[in-house]
Amino acid sequence: MIKKTLILGLLISSTGCFGPSNKTQKGAGQGAILGGIIGAVIGHNNGGKTAEGAAIGALGGAVLGGAVGNEEDKKDGKK
Repeated sequence: MIKKTLILGLLISSTGCFGPSNKTQKGAGQGAILGGIIGAVIGHNNGGKTAEGAAIGALGGAVLGGAVGNEEDKKDGKK
């Protein structure tokens, strides 16, 4: 499962020409990928709950990444 998650993350992150239009979207996407990978690893190591860990990590990563990207957009003058 971890191999599949890593491969999926690499495929998603390699689609640069289909990138988001602002830093909020970019941050949310990157946060979801990294959070999902980290959550999967933690979930796997804590009782074999890989899918649950990945889902929780992806959600948390997307929220935090989007918030950071939104602040960067505000600094740049974008709404």
